[in-house]
Amino acid sequence: MAKLNIGCGYDIKDGYTNLDSLPLPGVDVVHDLNALPLPFDDEVFEEVYAKDVLEHVEYIPLMKELHRILKKDGRLVAMSPHFTSCNFASDPTHKYAFAIRTLSFFCRANPYLDWKNKVYYFDFAFSRMKSSRITFPKHFPWDRVNEALVNMHPKVQMLYELTMWSRLFPAENVSAELVK
Repeated sequence: MAKLNIGCGYDIKDGYTNLDSLPLPGVDVVHDLNALPLPFDDEVFEEVYAKDVLEHVEYIPLMKELHRILKKDGRLVAMSPHFTSCNFASDPTHKYAFAIRTLSFFCRANPYLDWKNKVYYFDFAFSRMKSSRITFPKHFPWDRVNEALVNMHPKVQMLYELTMWSRLFPAENVSAELVK
């Protein structure tokens, strides 16, 4: 099973092609994610793992490129800072923060919104979002409780983001799995 770990840094994963912009130990492919196309053929990978990387790059063109290199039914596993995360604001290399619905805009089937009247924004689309979660930093006992409550249902995730709940108890990341 061909797997790609993009923006890996020092997080080298066995069984993956590890890609980073720097020639760090264990990196298999050195490539800038803003320099597209990626150096891979169409539909090569069953999985692309993108942990803490989309917030650093122009991610819309990269999403199109990831879609191109994923096989049919391949999956993109992504984790990026939630818009309430102090990690987003404190890192000067972060360009973007994410809401629970952000990556759903790249999917035809969307668990959060009624898309009957949606005008599609892109010339590519993942078939669906298999899962999405808001994660919390686990510094305090209530972080685990909030994570369990917030992720009970997509409507609760939206309630969290739309109310003071998210300002009182900031999240850490948005995690999502998209299927081509």
